[in-house]
Amino acid sequence: MDGTILVADDDRTIRTVLTQALTRAGCKVHATSSLTTLMRWVGEGKGDVVISDVVMPDGNGLEMLPKIREDRPDLPVIVISAQNTIMTAIQAAEAEAYDYLPKPFDLPDLMKRTARALETRTAPARPREETPDQPDELPLVGKTPVMQALYRLVARVMNTDLPVMISGESGTGKSLIARALHDFSDRRTLPFVTVTGADLQDIEGPARVLARVKGGTLLIDEITDIPDDVQARIVRMIDTPGDHVPRFMATSQGDLAQALDKGRVRQDLYYRLSGASIAVPSLRERVEDIALLTEHFLARAERDGAPKRWLSDEARELFRAYSWPGNVRQLENAVRRLSLTSRADEITRTEVELVLGNQPEMEPVLSGGDSEKLGASVARHLRRYFDLHGAMLPPPGLYQRILREVEFPLIEIALEATGGNQAKCAELLGINRNTLRKKITDLDIPVTRRRKLM
Repeated sequence: MDGTILVADDDRTIRTVLTQALTRAGCKVHATSSLTTLMRWVGEGKGDVVISDVVMPDGNGLEMLPKIREDRPDLPVIVISAQNTIMTAIQAAEAEAYDYLPKPFDLPDLMKRTARALETRTAPARPREETPDQPDELPLVGKTPVMQALYRLVARVMNTDLPVMISGESGTGKSLIARALHDFSDRRTLPFVTVTGADLQDIEGPARVLARVKGGTLLIDEITDIPDDVQARIVRMIDTPGDHVPRFMATSQGDLAQALDKGRVRQDLYYRLSGASIAVPSLRERVEDIALLTEHFLARAERDGAPKRWLSDEARELFRAYSWPGNVRQLENAVRRLSLTSRADEITRTEVELVLGNQPEMEPVLSGGDSEKLGASVARHLRRYFDLHGAMLPPPGLYQRILREVEFPLIEIALEATGGNQAKCAELLGINRNTLRKKITDLDIPVTRRRKLM
Protein backbone atom coordinates (compact mmCIF):
# COMPACT_ATOMS: atom_id res chain seq x y z
CA MET A 1 0.00 0.00 0.00
CA ASP A 2 1.12 3.52 -0.71
CA GLY A 3 -0.58 6.50 0.90
CA THR A 4 -1.15 8.50 4.06
CA ILE A 5 -3.69 7.23 6.58
CA LEU A 6 -5.28 9.42 9.24
CA VAL A 7 -6.25 7.37 12.32
CA ALA A 8 -8.55 8.80 15.02
CA ASP A 9 -9.31 6.66 18.07
CA ASP A 10 -9.21 7.38 21.80
CA ASP A 11 -7.90 3.87 22.49
CA ARG A 12 -4.09 4.07 22.58
CA THR A 13 -3.73 0.33 21.91
CA ILE A 14 -5.78 0.55 18.73
CA ARG A 15 -3.80 3.59 17.55
CA THR A 16 -0.54 1.73 18.16
CA VAL A 17 -1.66 -1.49 16.44
CA LEU A 18 -2.98 0.36 13.39
CA THR A 19 0.09 2.59 13.15
CA GLN A 20 2.46 -0.40 13.24
CA ALA A 21 0.42 -2.51 10.79
CA LEU A 22 -0.09 0.30 8.27
CA THR A 23 3.51 1.43 8.50
CA ARG A 24 4.73 -2.12 7.84
CA ALA A 25 2.41 -2.17 4.81
CA GLY A 26 4.17 0.91 3.39
CA CYS A 27 1.83 3.69 4.47
CA LYS A 28 2.50 6.92 6.33
CA VAL A 29 0.31 7.24 9.40
CA HIS A 30 -0.89 10.22 11.44
CA ALA A 31 -2.70 9.05 14.59
CA THR A 32 -4.66 11.12 17.10
CA SER A 33 -7.13 10.73 19.97
CA SER A 34 -8.88 13.99 19.04
CA LEU A 35 -11.54 14.67 16.41
CA THR A 36 -10.47 18.31 16.45
CA THR A 37 -6.97 17.33 15.36
CA LEU A 38 -8.37 14.95 12.73
CA MET A 39 -10.54 17.69 11.23
CA ARG A 40 -7.58 20.09 11.19
CA TRP A 41 -5.53 17.53 9.23
CA VAL A 42 -8.41 17.01 6.81
CA GLY A 43 -8.77 20.77 6.36
CA GLU A 44 -5.05 21.05 5.60
CA GLY A 45 -5.44 18.48 2.81
CA LYS A 46 -3.55 15.72 4.59
CA GLY A 47 -4.38 12.04 4.27
CA ASP A 48 -5.60 9.70 1.54
CA VAL A 49 -7.85 7.60 3.81
CA VAL A 50 -9.38 8.22 7.26
CA ILE A 51 -9.99 5.50 9.86
CA SER A 52 -12.09 6.93 12.67
CA ASP A 53 -13.85 5.71 15.79
CA VAL A 54 -17.39 6.95 16.48
CA VAL A 55 -17.37 7.86 20.17
CA MET A 56 -14.48 10.21 20.90
CA PRO A 57 -13.75 12.46 23.91
CA ASP A 58 -14.45 15.62 21.92
CA GLY A 59 -17.32 14.51 19.69
CA ASN A 60 -18.98 11.92 17.50
CA GLY A 61 -17.06 10.66 14.47
CA LEU A 62 -20.23 10.11 12.45
CA GLU A 63 -21.21 13.76 12.90
CA MET A 64 -17.92 14.81 11.29
CA LEU A 65 -18.56 12.85 8.08
CA PRO A 66 -20.80 15.44 6.35
CA LYS A 67 -18.12 18.12 6.90
CA ILE A 68 -15.43 15.80 5.50
CA ARG A 69 -17.65 14.98 2.50
CA GLU A 70 -18.18 18.68 1.91
CA ASP A 71 -14.51 19.66 2.15
CA ARG A 72 -12.90 16.51 0.74
CA PRO A 73 -15.53 14.55 -1.27
CA ASP A 74 -12.88 12.14 -2.61
CA LEU A 75 -11.50 11.23 0.84
CA PRO A 76 -12.67 7.73 1.91
CA VAL A 77 -13.61 7.38 5.59
CA ILE A 78 -13.68 3.96 7.26
CA VAL A 79 -15.77 3.99 10.44
CA ILE A 80 -14.93 1.62 13.31
CA SER A 81 -17.23 1.38 16.30
CA ALA A 82 -17.91 -0.63 19.46
CA GLN A 83 -21.61 0.29 19.18
CA ASN A 84 -22.82 -3.01 17.75
CA THR A 85 -26.31 -2.16 16.52
CA ILE A 86 -27.81 -1.84 13.09
CA MET A 87 -28.24 1.89 13.73
CA THR A 88 -24.47 2.45 13.59
CA ALA A 89 -24.20 0.74 10.21
CA ILE A 90 -27.19 2.67 8.88
CA GLN A 91 -25.94 6.02 10.20
CA ALA A 92 -22.52 5.35 8.67
CA ALA A 93 -24.17 4.64 5.32
CA GLU A 94 -26.40 7.72 5.62
CA ALA A 95 -23.32 9.84 6.28
CA GLU A 96 -21.61 8.41 3.16
CA ALA A 97 -18.87 6.52 4.97
CA TYR A 98 -16.71 4.47 2.64
CA ASP A 99 -16.94 1.42 4.93
CA TYR A 100 -17.96 0.36 8.43
CA LEU A 101 -16.44 -2.25 10.77
CA PRO A 102 -17.52 -3.19 14.29
CA LYS A 103 -15.09 -3.53 17.18
CA PRO A 104 -13.33 -5.79 17.85
CA PHE A 105 -12.34 -5.78 14.18
CA ASP A 106 -10.24 -8.28 12.27
CA LEU A 107 -6.95 -6.51 11.49
CA PRO A 108 -6.26 -8.28 8.14
CA ASP A 109 -9.80 -7.45 7.06
CA LEU A 110 -9.34 -3.78 7.95
CA MET A 111 -6.03 -3.72 6.05
CA LYS A 112 -7.73 -5.11 2.93
CA ARG A 113 -10.51 -2.53 3.16
CA THR A 114 -7.94 0.23 3.61
CA ALA A 115 -6.05 -0.96 0.53
CA ARG A 116 -9.27 -0.88 -1.50
CA ALA A 117 -10.05 2.60 -0.19
CA LEU A 118 -6.63 3.80 -1.36
CA GLU A 119 -7.27 2.41 -4.83
CA THR A 120 -10.83 3.67 -5.17
CA ARG A 121 -12.07 7.14 -4.41
CA THR A 122 -15.76 7.57 -3.72
CA ALA A 123 -17.66 9.90 -6.01
CA PRO A 124 -19.28 13.02 -4.55
CA ALA A 125 -22.60 12.09 -3.07
CA ARG A 126 -25.83 13.58 -4.40
CA PRO A 127 -27.55 15.97 -2.00
CA ARG A 128 -29.74 14.20 0.52
CA GLU A 129 -32.97 15.37 2.04
CA GLU A 130 -32.99 15.74 5.79
CA THR A 131 -33.56 12.46 7.60
CA PRO A 132 -36.72 12.58 9.71
CA ASP A 133 -36.57 11.79 13.39
CA GLN A 134 -35.85 8.12 13.90
CA PRO A 135 -35.95 5.99 17.04
CA ASP A 136 -32.70 5.95 18.98
CA GLU A 137 -32.47 2.22 18.65
CA LEU A 138 -33.98 -0.76 16.87
CA PRO A 139 -34.36 -4.26 18.35
CA LEU A 140 -31.81 -5.53 15.84
CA VAL A 141 -28.90 -5.91 18.20
CA GLY A 142 -25.83 -8.07 17.83
CA LYS A 143 -22.06 -8.07 17.63
CA THR A 144 -21.54 -11.50 16.07
CA PRO A 145 -20.06 -11.65 12.55
CA VAL A 146 -23.33 -12.88 11.02
CA MET A 147 -25.23 -9.89 12.40
CA GLN A 148 -22.55 -7.40 11.42
CA ALA A 149 -22.63 -8.79 7.87
CA LEU A 150 -26.41 -8.40 7.94
CA TYR A 151 -26.12 -4.75 9.04
CA ARG A 152 -23.71 -3.96 6.22
CA LEU A 153 -25.97 -5.62 3.65
CA VAL A 154 -29.00 -3.68 4.88
CA ALA A 155 -27.04 -0.43 4.68
CA ARG A 156 -25.95 -1.22 1.10
CA VAL A 157 -29.38 -2.03 -0.31
CA MET A 158 -31.64 0.36 1.61
CA ASN A 159 -31.48 3.20 -0.93
CA THR A 160 -31.77 1.06 -4.04
CA ASP A 161 -35.00 0.16 -5.83
CA LEU A 162 -34.14 -3.54 -5.94
CA PRO A 163 -36.86 -5.91 -4.73
CA VAL A 164 -35.78 -7.63 -1.53
CA MET A 165 -36.38 -11.21 -0.41
CA ILE A 166 -35.95 -11.65 3.36
CA SER A 167 -35.74 -15.23 4.62
CA GLY A 168 -35.41 -16.65 8.12
CA GLU A 169 -37.15 -18.64 10.81
CA SER A 170 -40.19 -17.29 12.61
CA GLY A 171 -39.24 -14.77 15.27
CA THR A 172 -35.87 -13.79 13.80
CA GLY A 173 -36.98 -10.26 12.89
CA LYS A 174 -37.70 -10.42 9.14
CA SER A 175 -40.38 -7.73 9.37
CA LEU A 176 -38.00 -5.52 11.39
CA ILE A 177 -35.43 -5.77 8.62
CA ALA A 178 -38.05 -4.78 6.06
CA ARG A 179 -39.21 -1.87 8.20
CA ALA A 180 -35.62 -0.66 8.70
CA LEU A 181 -35.01 -0.80 4.93
CA HIS A 182 -38.05 1.41 4.44
CA ASP A 183 -37.62 3.82 7.35
CA PHE A 184 -34.06 4.72 6.35
CA SER A 185 -34.62 4.78 2.59
CA ASP A 186 -35.57 7.56 0.21
CA ARG A 187 -39.19 6.31 0.43
CA ARG A 188 -39.35 6.88 4.18
CA THR A 189 -42.10 9.53 3.90
CA LEU A 190 -44.33 7.18 1.88
CA PRO A 191 -46.50 4.35 3.25
CA PHE A 192 -45.13 1.00 4.39
CA VAL A 193 -47.79 -1.66 3.79
CA THR A 194 -47.68 -5.34 4.76
CA VAL A 195 -50.04 -7.78 3.02
CA THR A 196 -50.73 -11.51 3.09
CA GLY A 197 -52.18 -13.80 0.46
CA ALA A 198 -55.66 -13.08 1.84
CA ASP A 199 -55.33 -9.39 0.90
CA LEU A 200 -54.71 -10.37 -2.73
CA GLN A 201 -57.19 -13.25 -2.94
CA ASP A 202 -59.87 -11.51 -5.00
CA ILE A 203 -59.37 -9.89 -8.39
CA GLU A 204 -59.51 -6.34 -6.98
CA GLY A 205 -57.00 -7.08 -4.23
CA PRO A 206 -53.85 -5.87 -6.06
CA ALA A 207 -55.51 -2.57 -7.06
CA ARG A 208 -56.57 -1.90 -3.45
CA VAL A 209 -53.09 -2.70 -2.18
CA LEU A 210 -51.35 -0.46 -4.72
CA ALA A 211 -53.74 2.37 -3.83
CA ARG A 212 -52.72 2.00 -0.17
CA VAL A 213 -48.96 1.84 -0.74
CA LYS A 214 -48.86 4.91 -3.07
CA GLY A 215 -45.31 4.30 -4.28
CA GLY A 216 -43.93 3.44 -0.85
CA THR A 217 -42.85 -0.05 0.22
CA LEU A 218 -45.00 -3.17 -0.15
CA LEU A 219 -44.06 -6.17 2.00
CA ILE A 220 -45.63 -9.51 1.07
CA ASP A 221 -45.62 -11.73 4.15
CA GLU A 222 -44.64 -15.43 3.89
CA ILE A 223 -44.65 -15.64 0.10
CA THR A 224 -44.27 -19.45 0.03
CA ASP A 225 -47.56 -19.89 1.93
CA ILE A 226 -49.51 -18.09 -0.80
CA PRO A 227 -51.45 -20.27 -3.31
CA ASP A 228 -50.21 -20.51 -6.88
CA ASP A 229 -53.11 -18.56 -8.41
CA VAL A 230 -52.54 -15.66 -6.00
CA GLN A 231 -48.79 -15.77 -6.75
CA ALA A 232 -49.68 -15.32 -10.44
CA ARG A 233 -51.74 -12.27 -9.47
CA ILE A 234 -48.71 -10.87 -7.60
CA VAL A 235 -46.57 -11.34 -10.73
CA ARG A 236 -49.04 -9.26 -12.76
CA MET A 237 -49.14 -6.62 -10.00
CA ILE A 238 -45.33 -6.31 -10.06
CA ASP A 239 -45.32 -6.08 -13.86
CA THR A 240 -48.07 -3.43 -14.04
CA PRO A 241 -47.95 -1.39 -10.81
CA GLY A 242 -49.47 1.76 -12.30
CA ASP A 243 -48.20 5.32 -12.02
CA HIS A 244 -46.69 5.03 -8.54
CA VAL A 245 -44.26 2.12 -8.52
CA PRO A 246 -43.63 0.78 -4.99
CA ARG A 247 -40.59 -1.09 -3.78
CA PHE A 248 -41.49 -4.76 -3.44
CA MET A 249 -40.28 -6.90 -0.54
CA ALA A 250 -41.27 -10.37 0.60
CA THR A 251 -40.55 -12.65 3.55
CA SER A 252 -40.17 -16.41 3.65
CA GLN A 253 -39.49 -18.81 6.51
CA GLY A 254 -37.43 -21.00 4.20
CA ASP A 255 -34.90 -20.51 1.45
CA LEU A 256 -36.69 -19.20 -1.66
CA ALA A 257 -34.48 -21.20 -4.04
CA GLN A 258 -35.41 -24.40 -2.21
CA ALA A 259 -39.07 -23.38 -2.28
CA LEU A 260 -38.71 -22.94 -6.05
CA ASP A 261 -37.30 -26.47 -6.39
CA LYS A 262 -40.19 -27.88 -4.36
CA GLY A 263 -42.80 -26.00 -6.41
CA ARG A 264 -43.91 -23.79 -3.50
CA VAL A 265 -43.10 -20.59 -5.36
CA ARG A 266 -43.57 -19.75 -9.04
CA GLN A 267 -40.46 -19.34 -11.13
CA ASP A 268 -41.61 -16.02 -12.60
CA LEU A 269 -42.33 -14.66 -9.11
CA TYR A 270 -38.98 -15.92 -7.82
CA TYR A 271 -37.05 -13.96 -10.44
CA ARG A 272 -39.05 -10.80 -9.75
CA LEU A 273 -38.48 -10.87 -5.99
CA SER A 274 -34.86 -12.04 -5.76
CA GLY A 275 -33.18 -8.74 -6.64
CA ALA A 276 -31.47 -8.71 -3.24
CA SER A 277 -31.59 -11.63 -0.81
CA ILE A 278 -31.23 -11.14 2.94
CA ALA A 279 -30.96 -14.22 5.18
CA VAL A 280 -31.73 -13.41 8.82
CA PRO A 281 -29.81 -15.78 11.15
CA SER A 282 -31.56 -17.78 13.84
CA LEU A 283 -30.66 -17.16 17.46
CA ARG A 284 -28.89 -20.54 17.48
CA GLU A 285 -26.50 -19.16 14.85
CA ARG A 286 -25.53 -16.20 17.05
CA VAL A 287 -25.39 -17.56 20.57
CA GLU A 288 -22.94 -14.86 21.67
CA ASP A 289 -25.64 -12.22 21.06
CA ILE A 290 -28.07 -13.73 23.60
CA ALA A 291 -26.57 -11.88 26.59
CA LEU A 292 -26.59 -8.60 24.65
CA LEU A 293 -30.23 -9.09 23.60
CA THR A 294 -31.26 -10.06 27.13
CA GLU A 295 -29.73 -6.88 28.55
CA HIS A 296 -31.44 -4.88 25.80
CA PHE A 297 -34.88 -6.32 26.62
CA LEU A 298 -34.41 -5.94 30.37
CA ALA A 299 -33.47 -2.28 29.86
CA ARG A 300 -36.51 -1.78 27.65
CA ALA A 301 -38.77 -3.38 30.27
CA GLU A 302 -37.31 -1.03 32.90
CA ARG A 303 -38.04 1.99 30.68
CA ASP A 304 -41.61 0.71 30.34
CA GLY A 305 -42.05 0.72 34.12
CA ALA A 306 -40.85 -2.72 35.22
CA PRO A 307 -38.38 -2.99 38.12
CA LYS A 308 -34.66 -3.03 37.33
CA ARG A 309 -33.67 -6.68 36.85
CA TRP A 310 -30.62 -8.70 35.88
CA LEU A 311 -29.85 -12.38 35.34
CA SER A 312 -27.81 -14.45 37.77
CA ASP A 313 -24.79 -16.23 36.31
CA GLU A 314 -26.67 -19.55 36.35
CA ALA A 315 -29.71 -18.02 34.66
CA ARG A 316 -27.52 -16.38 32.04
CA GLU A 317 -25.89 -19.71 31.22
CA LEU A 318 -29.28 -21.38 30.88
CA PHE A 319 -30.38 -18.64 28.48
CA ARG A 320 -27.25 -19.27 26.45
CA ALA A 321 -27.74 -23.05 26.36
CA TYR A 322 -31.42 -22.97 25.38
CA SER A 323 -32.18 -23.54 21.68
CA TRP A 324 -34.82 -20.75 21.31
CA PRO A 325 -37.09 -22.35 18.68
CA GLY A 326 -39.06 -19.08 18.65
CA ASN A 327 -35.87 -17.05 18.21
CA VAL A 328 -35.68 -13.38 19.26
CA ARG A 329 -39.46 -13.05 19.65
CA GLN A 330 -39.49 -15.91 22.16
CA LEU A 331 -36.47 -14.45 23.95
CA GLU A 332 -38.15 -11.05 24.24
CA ASN A 333 -41.38 -12.56 25.61
CA ALA A 334 -39.45 -14.64 28.14
CA VAL A 335 -37.45 -11.64 29.36
CA ARG A 336 -40.58 -9.48 29.59
CA ARG A 337 -42.31 -12.10 31.69
CA LEU A 338 -39.30 -12.55 33.96
CA SER A 339 -38.94 -8.79 34.45
CA LEU A 340 -42.49 -8.67 35.82
CA THR A 341 -42.67 -11.93 37.80
CA SER A 342 -39.21 -12.29 39.35
CA ARG A 343 -39.34 -12.15 43.14
CA ALA A 344 -36.02 -10.31 43.49
CA ASP A 345 -33.92 -7.96 41.42
CA GLU A 346 -31.67 -10.85 40.39
CA ILE A 347 -33.47 -13.40 38.20
CA THR A 348 -32.62 -16.98 39.25
CA ARG A 349 -32.09 -20.11 37.19
CA THR A 350 -35.19 -21.68 38.76
CA GLU A 351 -37.33 -18.76 37.58
CA VAL A 352 -35.93 -19.11 34.07
CA GLU A 353 -36.66 -22.84 34.08
CA LEU A 354 -40.28 -22.14 35.02
CA VAL A 355 -40.69 -19.71 32.14
CA LEU A 356 -38.90 -21.79 29.50
CA GLY A 357 -40.32 -25.14 30.60
CA ASN A 358 -38.61 -28.49 30.61
CA GLN A 359 -39.03 -29.58 26.99
CA PRO A 360 -36.07 -31.27 25.21
CA GLU A 361 -34.90 -27.92 23.80
CA MET A 362 -33.86 -26.91 27.31
CA GLU A 363 -30.56 -28.75 26.72
CA PRO A 364 -29.83 -28.44 22.98
CA VAL A 365 -26.90 -29.58 20.87
CA LEU A 366 -24.99 -26.49 21.95
CA SER A 367 -24.52 -28.01 25.40
CA GLY A 368 -23.10 -31.29 24.08
CA GLY A 369 -22.55 -34.39 26.19
CA ASP A 370 -25.47 -36.36 27.60
CA SER A 371 -27.89 -33.48 27.10
CA GLU A 372 -28.89 -34.45 23.55
CA LYS A 373 -31.81 -36.58 24.75
CA LEU A 374 -34.20 -36.05 21.86
CA GLY A 375 -31.42 -36.22 19.27
CA ALA A 376 -30.03 -39.43 20.75
CA SER A 377 -33.49 -41.01 20.72
CA VAL A 378 -34.06 -40.07 17.08
CA ALA A 379 -30.61 -41.39 16.17
CA ARG A 380 -31.35 -44.77 17.79
CA HIS A 381 -34.63 -45.10 15.89
CA LEU A 382 -32.97 -44.19 12.61
CA ARG A 383 -30.16 -46.70 13.09
CA ARG A 384 -32.71 -49.41 13.88
CA TYR A 385 -34.65 -48.45 10.76
CA PHE A 386 -31.53 -48.76 8.59
CA ASP A 387 -30.56 -52.03 10.28
CA LEU A 388 -33.96 -53.54 9.42
CA HIS A 389 -33.11 -53.11 5.72
CA GLY A 390 -29.86 -55.07 6.11
CA ALA A 391 -27.56 -54.45 3.16
CA MET A 392 -30.33 -52.66 1.23
CA LEU A 393 -31.02 -48.94 1.41
CA PRO A 394 -34.47 -47.74 2.53
CA PRO A 395 -36.87 -46.56 -0.22
CA PRO A 396 -36.20 -43.05 -1.63
CA GLY A 397 -37.87 -40.05 0.02
CA LEU A 398 -36.57 -40.81 3.52
CA TYR A 399 -36.12 -37.14 4.45
CA GLN A 400 -39.78 -36.18 4.00
CA ARG A 401 -41.00 -39.40 5.67
CA ILE A 402 -38.87 -38.72 8.76
CA LEU A 403 -39.97 -35.07 8.93
CA ARG A 404 -43.60 -36.18 8.72
CA GLU A 405 -43.06 -38.69 11.55
CA VAL A 406 -41.71 -35.91 13.77
CA GLU A 407 -44.01 -33.08 12.69
CA PHE A 408 -47.27 -35.01 13.02
CA PRO A 409 -47.03 -35.81 16.76
CA LEU A 410 -45.40 -32.46 17.53
CA ILE A 411 -48.25 -30.45 15.99
CA GLU A 412 -50.93 -32.85 17.22
CA ILE A 413 -49.72 -32.65 20.83
CA ALA A 414 -49.22 -28.86 20.62
CA LEU A 415 -52.80 -28.47 19.35
CA GLU A 416 -54.04 -30.67 22.18
CA ALA A 417 -52.09 -28.60 24.72
CA THR A 418 -53.59 -25.33 23.39
CA GLY A 419 -57.14 -26.65 23.20
CA GLY A 420 -57.16 -26.54 19.39
CA ASN A 421 -56.44 -22.80 19.32
CA GLN A 422 -54.31 -22.45 16.19
CA ALA A 423 -53.07 -18.94 17.04
CA LYS A 424 -51.76 -20.13 20.43
CA CYS A 425 -50.39 -23.31 18.86
CA ALA A 426 -48.45 -21.34 16.23
CA GLU A 427 -47.02 -19.09 18.96
CA LEU A 428 -46.07 -22.11 21.05
CA LEU A 429 -44.30 -23.76 18.12
CA GLY A 430 -42.69 -20.49 17.02
CA ILE A 431 -44.04 -20.67 13.47
CA ASN A 432 -46.31 -18.50 11.34
CA ARG A 433 -50.05 -19.20 11.64
CA ASN A 434 -50.39 -19.68 7.89
CA THR A 435 -47.53 -22.19 7.99
CA LEU A 436 -49.31 -24.09 10.77
CA ARG A 437 -52.57 -24.20 8.78
CA LYS A 438 -50.74 -25.56 5.75
CA LYS A 439 -49.00 -28.26 7.80
CA ILE A 440 -52.32 -29.25 9.41
CA THR A 441 -53.81 -29.65 5.94
CA ASP A 442 -50.79 -31.43 4.42
CA LEU A 443 -50.45 -33.85 7.34
CA ASP A 444 -54.24 -34.31 7.69
CA ILE A 445 -54.18 -33.53 11.40
CA PRO A 446 -57.63 -33.40 13.05
CA VAL A 447 -58.33 -30.16 14.93
CA THR A 448 -60.92 -30.00 17.68
CA ARG A 449 -61.57 -26.77 19.58
CA ARG A 450 -62.26 -27.30 23.24
CA ARG A 451 -61.67 -25.65 26.56
CA LYS A 452 -58.24 -26.55 27.93
CA LEU A 453 -58.52 -28.17 31.35
CA MET A 454 -55.81 -26.88 33.70
